[in-house]
Amino acid sequence: MRRALVIDDDPATRELLVELVHAEGYAVAAAASLAEARAALALQPPSVILADLVLPDGSGIAFIQELDPATRPPVVLMTGHASLDTSIDALRLGATDYLVKPVDIGRLQRILADVTPATQARADQAAGAVAVDRAGVRTAADRFGPLIGASVAMRGVYDQIARVAPTSVPVFVAGESGTGKELVAQSIHELSRRAARPFLAVNCGAIAPQLIESEMFGHEKGSFTGATRQHRGYFEAAHGGTLFLDEITEMAPDLQVKLLRVLETGHFMRVGSQVPLRSDVRIVAATNRVASEAVAEGKLRADLMYRLRVFPIALPALRERPEDIDLLAAHFLAELNREEARDKRFAPEALLMMRRYGWPGNVRELRNVVHQAFILADDLIVPACLPAELGAERRDAGPFITVRVGSRISDVERRLIFATLDQCKGSKVLAAEALGVSVKTLYNRLHEYGAIGDAAAAEATGTDGP
Repeated sequence: MRRALVIDDDPATRELLVELVHAEGYAVAAAASLAEARAALALQPPSVILADLVLPDGSGIAFIQELDPATRPPVVLMTGHASLDTSIDALRLGATDYLVKPVDIGRLQRILADVTPATQARADQAAGAVAVDRAGVRTAADRFGPLIGASVAMRGVYDQIARVAPTSVPVFVAGESGTGKELVAQSIHELSRRAARPFLAVNCGAIAPQLIESEMFGHEKGSFTGATRQHRGYFEAAHGGTLFLDEITEMAPDLQVKLLRVLETGHFMRVGSQVPLRSDVRIVAATNRVASEAVAEGKLRADLMYRLRVFPIALPALRERPEDIDLLAAHFLAELNREEARDKRFAPEALLMMRRYGWPGNVRELRNVVHQAFILADDLIVPACLPAELGAERRDAGPFITVRVGSRISDVERRLIFATLDQCKGSKVLAAEALGVSVKTLYNRLHEYGAIGDAAAAEATGTDGP
């Protein structure tokens, strides 16, 4: 039988919590202090602990630190004096979730219903075995939900997901295009107590600016031309679940303000309505930009970034985890073999060629390459089945500059910038991405070189001039 320990020094609150928890099928022990809680723990280990943050003889956070992480049950902290810093500290130290008094009964019920399975799932997912197929390639046993990878970098990501999934805090995923940001969001959702509720993914840059507010929050019939019926937006459709906001930096600034208001108040209104609706949605946001640079460039409000980036997760590029290339390629090939009832495999030379490639398109590019090679191959995927750009002789092909030993660094930098701009057909955004600098930095350099006027540089960098 599931058992719960309720720790609260207020008799009325403690009695109410005991009644609520018991109604969810738990045997409940109650304590008014940490001393009583320690005694209760010694008698019977609970399945879950609900502890007040402030107690007569200590704090709930200190109590978490006393417990052995290897055997610690899920701990939900409660307080009538919520602060973002305190909640973050509690979660980092091992709390499973954080409730604000007066406690939301529906949310408490969901925690009690799902927190134990979620914690077990975390342990199950974190453990991974390595299998080897007949070609000597490690197979997809090294995985975490839909994510594939056995590298140190990916195992760090898995640990972060496992820690944050059972909570309700917003998560901010940063990574290059094609690294799997949506898969991270799916993993967080599937390991959370919201797993039975909807998971919706929204690409903020793919919705027309004039429609995005309606798509996010819904609209009433007749609220604008073409609104022939009432429409439920993403926040309503994902109620109780998780909303993944991809490319959050592409959201219009005025809508960012409204999103911030929803996150702060928990309420929103459909377009054309004055009736506030309650929002119970967990937000996972993502971007392929550096968040601080997006703020500096005016693409992301600083206050919204701080609200979204309670728990940041940085996804490594595929070139930063080359040991996962064989594993991913084998996984994608196995999927295709199952779908097509074939038994194709990689030649060692083909795998070597893939390991040496830089994969600018990351995992998405690798998947496409494997699919193309599968189509071209008979039974064995050889280098000739792979795109020409993967070949070593082509890898460094293309425009280049020659640098004389002893050249001034500033001169080399200037030549490299102009050559890259030329290669990118004048696109400063693409050139900045290729050079690994922000657009603002590139504009500043061009201004120094006299290649851009004061007004253009000021407009691009958000200043009044140099």
